[in-house]
Amino acid sequence: MQIPSGYGLHPQNYIAPSGHYPQGPGKMTSLPLDSQCGDYYSGLYTVPTQNMVTPNTANQQPGAQQMYGRGPPAPHIVGSTPGSFQGATSSTSHLHTSASQPYSPFVNHYSSPAMYPANSSVASQGFPSTCGHYAMSTVSNAAYPSVSYPSLPAGDPYGQQMFTSQNAPTVGPVREDSFPGHSTAISHPAPLPPPPSHQYHQQSQVFIYRVLIFSVNTMFFLWLDMLSSSASSPAPDPAPEPDPAPVPAPSAPQPSKMAKPFGYGYPTLQPGYQNATAPLNSGVPPSSPMYSGFQPYAQQYPGMNQLSSSLGGLSLQSSPQPESLRPVNLTQERNILPMAPVWPPVPNLNLDLKKLNCSPDSFRCTLTNIPQTQALLNKAKLPLGLLLHPFRDLTQLPVITSNTIVRCRSCRTYINPFVSFIDQRRWKCNLCYRVNDVPEEFMYNPVTRSYGEPHKRPEVQNSTVEFIASSDYMLRPPQPAVYLFVLDVSHNAVEAGYLTILCQSLLENLDKLPGDSRTRIGFMTFDSTIHFYNLQEGLSQPQMLIVSDIDDVFLPTPDSLLVNLYESKELIKDLLNALPNMFTNTRETHSALGPALQAAFKLMSPTGGRVSVFQTQLPSLGAGLLQSREDPNQRSSTKVVQHLGPATDFYKKLALDCSGQQTAVDLFLLSSQYSDLASLACMSKYSAGCIYYYPSFHFTHNPSQAEKLQKDLKRYLTRKIGFEAVMRIRCTKGLSMHTFHGNFFVRSTDLLSLANINPDAGFAVQLSIEENLTDTSLVCFQTALLYTSSKGERRIRVHTLCLPVVSSLADVYAGVDVQAAICLLANMAVDRSISSSLSDARDALVNAVVDSLSAYGSTVSNLQHSALIAPSSLKLFPLYVLALLKQKAFRTGTSTRLDDRVYAMCQIKCQPLVHLMKMIHPNLYRIDRLTDEGAIHVNDRVVPQPPLQKLSAEKLTREGAFLMDCGSVFYIWIGKSCDNNFIEDVLGYPNFASIPQKMTHLPELDTLSSERARSFITWLRDNRPLSPILHVVKDESPAKTEFFQHLIEDRTEAAFSYYEFLLHIQQQICK
Repeated sequence: MQIPSGYGLHPQNYIAPSGHYPQGPGKMTSLPLDSQCGDYYSGLYTVPTQNMVTPNTANQQPGAQQMYGRGPPAPHIVGSTPGSFQGATSSTSHLHTSASQPYSPFVNHYSSPAMYPANSSVASQGFPSTCGHYAMSTVSNAAYPSVSYPSLPAGDPYGQQMFTSQNAPTVGPVREDSFPGHSTAISHPAPLPPPPSHQYHQQSQVFIYRVLIFSVNTMFFLWLDMLSSSASSPAPDPAPEPDPAPVPAPSAPQPSKMAKPFGYGYPTLQPGYQNATAPLNSGVPPSSPMYSGFQPYAQQYPGMNQLSSSLGGLSLQSSPQPESLRPVNLTQERNILPMAPVWPPVPNLNLDLKKLNCSPDSFRCTLTNIPQTQALLNKAKLPLGLLLHPFRDLTQLPVITSNTIVRCRSCRTYINPFVSFIDQRRWKCNLCYRVNDVPEEFMYNPVTRSYGEPHKRPEVQNSTVEFIASSDYMLRPPQPAVYLFVLDVSHNAVEAGYLTILCQSLLENLDKLPGDSRTRIGFMTFDSTIHFYNLQEGLSQPQMLIVSDIDDVFLPTPDSLLVNLYESKELIKDLLNALPNMFTNTRETHSALGPALQAAFKLMSPTGGRVSVFQTQLPSLGAGLLQSREDPNQRSSTKVVQHLGPATDFYKKLALDCSGQQTAVDLFLLSSQYSDLASLACMSKYSAGCIYYYPSFHFTHNPSQAEKLQKDLKRYLTRKIGFEAVMRIRCTKGLSMHTFHGNFFVRSTDLLSLANINPDAGFAVQLSIEENLTDTSLVCFQTALLYTSSKGERRIRVHTLCLPVVSSLADVYAGVDVQAAICLLANMAVDRSISSSLSDARDALVNAVVDSLSAYGSTVSNLQHSALIAPSSLKLFPLYVLALLKQKAFRTGTSTRLDDRVYAMCQIKCQPLVHLMKMIHPNLYRIDRLTDEGAIHVNDRVVPQPPLQKLSAEKLTREGAFLMDCGSVFYIWIGKSCDNNFIEDVLGYPNFASIPQKMTHLPELDTLSSERARSFITWLRDNRPLSPILHVVKDESPAKTEFFQHLIEDRTEAAFSYYEFLLHIQQQICK
């Protein structure tokens, strides 16, 4: 088969798109489509509610010391597979690290053996031998600019070339732009705090008081001295970035560029325009992009942090410690899990910016306080990255129709709430700081129908908006919605009975398929041959066309295989009614999946669209045939887990071809045996498709799976969809992206190609700090998703997130979003499992806990030798990592089918955070005592809110009933001595003994207990796109094994309990 240039011509072990892509400091590419100024007509519309609801081992530069004093690590060489966690690195690059490189627990395996040292492939490295008292680090007041040190070299921390397709079809011209420089502002000294107003009577208190007075006086005189010296000499001109140098001791004052005051350059809801002109001697003309409209001063004054730094970190101000920094003794705190769901932390911004900021459901960062330097991030030992859910269903979305979409002329950032208006005619970009002109059309506000208030337009008042794009954002007319169904009809498929469910679901939802009058649809079936169906208007019945030459596939009648949905609707219905019975007596056991996909690619190439593949077994004929690689005897092995990667690159190459033609491939795997999902999944991973997996599927023998398929198909067929999409993520100058996670094809350093985009797709991206952020107090991230709607409109959905910059380690820990961090680490661990080994990934997850808690301990004084202390923001981190180690994707020693493990890894890579967290750490509730206390009201329905229980058998009582929410499955565990009244009122059976073994529904009974239980379960179901299966599990029944495997705080034969895991972590820290 002829492979188009730029697609599929890659080594067999190529693992893109998750990889590392070099990006120069401050370099940023634009969304490929530039808008031109033209006539401007605006309107604000409301989108109607939808009915569907590696770390990379970055190449370390040789450094003078190992991170936090550990000995040199043993050499650890991984495969040279580019695009995964490790990237293409040499063995020597693993021997050193530098503070300028992004910290990652996946970079070096320090000393921490995993939970099973005997099986670990990582040599023990040795932690510090003792756990002495840790030095107290300076905690700066975030409200003041801090002293800046000479910047560390950024270089190319990734050490490999990105993979791009030179001839991949683009949706518009891509332009590389560079950033202009920063402008400077002046920091002012902060007022000194008054001395204490009360007297101490005890001798020790008097002594402390005198020491405090002496310290304050010392700082006051030093401040006066610095003030006079700075006033007597003119301020120097801004100097170029100093050469890299070691960070000096904090007792020596450092020369610094002037930091902007906190919040500078960002408007409130109604910003006042700054009409001041530049001084005559400023050298900066008012129209210059460097001009900020802020009056420069002739001299520099020392700020509070300079004073604090010059006195060795003695703070002048005392503020109450935030709850997120409250030290928690993990080994003594038994009830570590909160009783209510964990909400994302709110960034420490002023009230106006908080109101304007992007919803955490769409955009989350692992750190809500961004470290000022990469060295500070490395010191914190925490991952930095973004979790995105860019196309999620929204009930309210400002939709803006305009001939002019206002963007920065330099970096192409879309105007957003966090830009600053210098005056009515100019605005300053919040990513590259360029000053841009306000177009005349933008002066009119379509909401208030007023003129002259551009800061009140919807683009500047909403962090999530959607633009109707003009023809400037198109290279061809928007494509129609095109759907092709490729169906396995071998004997195994017919026996499973999925065709009946699929055809019935299509008949019920045919009119609900997203699209317009141009919508097209087609069908193919295959076994050892390929069957096409002519559905052209005018035929009396569908015609089957069989192609038996699977080695050279061709399209028998190319023009009549994809037909207009509305013109041929009756023929389509006839085919769907006939399909389930057409192959009832088939004896074909082979599956020619590869040739069928090749034919689908040829059929879809002219337009692009979505291919839905239904497969029930290993492909056994033609291109892409596979052999069984699973050894059932190794499912419980604690040793190396093999075959997590693909056996062939056929499906990946085909996916890249499809992506180039704007075609996504979705896979439905309905198998009762091993089907090599690791290989088949590539067809969806690299074409921006989806993967659905139904193990042990059978229409009659496994009714719960059949019901799940039916409900999933309803969502799949009717949910919103975007075609021929691209997504670009931009960030403030100084930050850079280096690894992406999700299902897509990477077109350039920050541009993802998405043939299809759906509202259930999640993405993640890792970040590094290439340039010190000392010149700004805020950073912003913006994602722009350009897509074609099912109605044929070109649209751009834009999300913008704003976060503060901090200079102290304590502030970094205070802003940790532990759920975002664990989800990013899970994505990184999947890449490590495939590129290196599962044991390496497990070791790295354990190291992530050891490193972060050890780094935090070094900042806390008076630390107990025998205590494992974490800040409140990280108190759930060890629990979540343990849950991840016991998840199907990473667990060892427990029988796990290879396809089950691979599917769990696929889910981790493409699930939005809110759904992924339920996979990692399920929620457990007691439901036999539901009350209306604390209940919420949803659509005239009272929904009880029972407290969360920790995942341990000690919380289970035989007198109770418990609901476990695992995301895709619900378990209701019924204790042996459960109250018969509850059993009868909720389950509809008189007593425990009469409950059937396989119960998957709750009956609708006219009782208060039934109404409360069903209301709560329905509310949980409504908060996720795909309907979970419900299993009622009786105590002491064989089915309870799966339920108890989710009790992650309990010990198993192959894994620690939570308390044992904490002791293991503490032991590693104290080595």
